[in-house]
Amino acid sequence: MIIENTGLNGMTSELSHLDGSAEKLGFVRWQWEYYRATYDLKIEDRAGQEDYFLRFNVRAVEGRLEQAHALLQIESVYIGRATFPHGLDYESPIPQPVLNAATQRLQELKKLLA
Repeated sequence: MIIENTGLNGMTSELSHLDGSAEKLGFVRWQWEYYRATYDLKIEDRAGQEDYFLRFNVRAVEGRLEQAHALLQIESVYIGRATFPHGLDYESPIPQPVLNAATQRLQELKKLLA
């Protein structure tokens, strides 16, 4: 599920600042290559006994991801339910408490990056 109207799409940040801000909120930069990266945050739904991942993609608009001063632009923000062994289902409905937690974390990230 793509999360619209986060205010994050199109925001830019230097890699070092984005990494630090995202890490404070529990995001981890998992997948990356020279010009693109994905940040993930695991959200557990204890009631439904499911795990969800809040994810956003970034693309380097100046420099490369191995450079702390590289300028990155945030692209899509989305959430999906974890599937075995290592996949995400983006079509499953997201429980409201999980969606609320995701929205709160995205607002906090936006404040840190502003």
